[in-house]
Amino acid sequence: MAIFSYHAIDKNGKEIKGSLEAKAREDAVNELKQSGSLVISVEEAGALNKEVKLDIFSKKPKSRDLSVFCRQFVSIIDAGVPLATALEMLGEQTDNKMLAEATLECKKSIEQGETFAHAMSLWPAVFPPMLLTLVEAGEASGSLDISFTRMAVQFEKEAKLKQTIKKASIYPISVFVIAVAAIIILLTFVVPTFKDVLSQLDVKMPALTVAVLAMSNFMIKRWYIVLGVVAVLVFVLRNFSKTDAGKLFFGGLQLKLPLIGDLTKKTASARAARTLETLLGSGLPLADSLNIVSNTMTNVYFKASILSAREAVLLGSPLSSQFSKDTHLFPPLVRHMIGIGEETGSLESMLSKLADYYEEEVESATERLMAALEPAIILFLAVTVGTIILSIILPMAAMYNGLNNL
Repeated sequence: MAIFSYHAIDKNGKEIKGSLEAKAREDAVNELKQSGSLVISVEEAGALNKEVKLDIFSKKPKSRDLSVFCRQFVSIIDAGVPLATALEMLGEQTDNKMLAEATLECKKSIEQGETFAHAMSLWPAVFPPMLLTLVEAGEASGSLDISFTRMAVQFEKEAKLKQTIKKASIYPISVFVIAVAAIIILLTFVVPTFKDVLSQLDVKMPALTVAVLAMSNFMIKRWYIVLGVVAVLVFVLRNFSKTDAGKLFFGGLQLKLPLIGDLTKKTASARAARTLETLLGSGLPLADSLNIVSNTMTNVYFKASILSAREAVLLGSPLSSQFSKDTHLFPPLVRHMIGIGEETGSLESMLSKLADYYEEEVESATERLMAALEPAIILFLAVTVGTIILSIILPMAAMYNGLNNL
């Protein structure tokens, strides 16, 4: 008997890590599968954990890196190149250092008799669970090229989705940063130049002027307190967002905010439909596919909904029945299209159409959100800068009026 360390996703969709005793690795894998867990990796305790070799300065591969990797893999394998040789070629020409190192280590593991899926499972920071699952299915059916082609499309769509949101947000974020920088410059450099002039005026300072001067003085003399408060606030919010209570709070807030809530729902619908279509097309059972889909959801409410759908499917209910209960999360079109797909036996096709539709909708929703944010940020800048300028003008105007009354 030996001790094996495992990394899996349990039947409730939670990521679990631990150890168990078994005669061989295959026995440990079977024991986990019998408990309803989706196995990501299993290795003998004390065995070399290749993940620790990663350079701490290496960047985790992005969806774009993985899509290129999958496309190149298919091209090389289709040319009749052996798997180990193909991985060596990929490792030498991959730009991302982390992905390149993991690929070359996978090649060594395969030469030692390990399966490709197991070799990849030793690098969970590089290869996502969905890719591991499809590789395992591809090895079992002798269709690795099909599995990698599907994953290439999946990663390409995911990269495009992220790029759409990122591209649209660049301008408003830039405007906001410039606005904050302008306010800081005004308070720390411009306002102090008027301080001595204003103090010599024989007029009572308006409350607005007193407040702006006090704020300027505080930022100049106590700037480290401002930075400290900001740093603590970021630290607290970041850690709170990782707790269950934080995930519920921010997840709910995300859904309630105007425009952002609509974008969140459409993004989740697009990602869920695309991922489920890819998994089902690779021959995975619906329940197992939903388990993986739930872990692609960044919002805890959508994750819970997908897991509930999985439980409903296991109990014999149609997938569309769960989406009919969560109309506050998924748009009605999702329920209708999935229902039609189940009734006609064309679920994969309907999911593909849903994914295409909502990916376009995400682009439109993102543009609407950014179009609304831009004037809001500009208005914020105008009001703030105008308030600071007004605080300087008011006492001067009061002095001028006083002189005219003499």
